[in-house]
Amino acid sequence: MMFIVRTRGEPPHGAGVRIAAVRKTPDIVPDGAGQRDYFCVGDDDAPERLRGQGWNVVSLRDGWYQGDGEGGIAIWGQGKYWEVRDTPFSVTEAAGPASDQLTASENGDTVDVRGTIFGV
Repeated sequence: MMFIVRTRGEPPHGAGVRIAAVRKTPDIVPDGAGQRDYFCVGDDDAPERLRGQGWNVVSLRDGWYQGDGEGGIAIWGQGKYWEVRDTPFSVTEAAGPASDQLTASENGDTVDVRGTIFGV
């Protein structure tokens, strides 16, 4: 499950979550100036645990969340399936129906999405 923790301070540590990507909070977000969005990965209960600890947790809906550079985060399944991309067409990390976890190889190569999903 992926979700955003939005804060002006330090990112969440522990609580069974891992930070997959970071961006400046978009200007369109009310009171977003000076905040950072931490795209976090955790179990299904992680967002509620963090909310209970006082964190500002934003649930993700299907769509594209632009990063600070060329890439961003693609979400579907309401945060259950996701891809971290360093460009619109190169996936560096993913969790989806094709596999539990897809990650870039240790030598830095990007994942062959077409081959992984369609077997070509």
